[in-house]
Amino acid sequence: MPRVAGQIDISKNEAILDAAVELMAERGLSASIEEIARRARVSRQTIYNHYGSKAELVRALTERRVHEITAPLEAPEAAEHPAEALAAFGRVMLHAVLAARTSTFMRMAMAGVTEAPELGVAFYEAGPKSSRQRLASFLALETAAGRLACPDPREAAEFFAGMVIGSYQTAALLGVDPGLDEARIGRIAAEAAARFMRAYAP
Repeated sequence: MPRVAGQIDISKNEAILDAAVELMAERGLSASIEEIARRARVSRQTIYNHYGSKAELVRALTERRVHEITAPLEAPEAAEHPAEALAAFGRVMLHAVLAARTSTFMRMAMAGVTEAPELGVAFYEAGPKSSRQRLASFLALETAAGRLACPDPREAAEFFAGMVIGSYQTAALLGVDPGLDEARIGRIAAEAAARFMRAYAP
């Protein structure tokens, strides 16, 4: 069983996650625990003691990324300003899916899930599914407060993510430059937020 968080020091934990991201971007899900341990300069047993399995390690590194992406929804001012929070979330999400390392990792992961389907499940549940659930929770709170009217927050979360990501992630995965600079990313996120707010106005 994996240990609870805090049973290895934070610096070791970050080193393990950083090494896992680097190696999986280079080699995909086939990157071994031994290789990750060497790059993180910890023992193989340290990783197993803390995470228990490679699937749980994939889950942890994906959860760390999702926390960064959904941070705008958890900011103190987010609840009172949903349009701004959604636009900020959209910007971060679009940056995340367009990042070269993300695209490389996604390609490698998709190539490896046939041999290790449990790793694909861990990545999906801790990544895309979790980020949509956090967005859905935010939308449910805004609906309860009367600032939005989302009868199905989970479905609405999928709609918003789809508006932002569009075909840009597909282009990135195929190695095609989608041609998005910082200004255009900002416009896409802001327009998606504005259209979403109009669509789900109370």
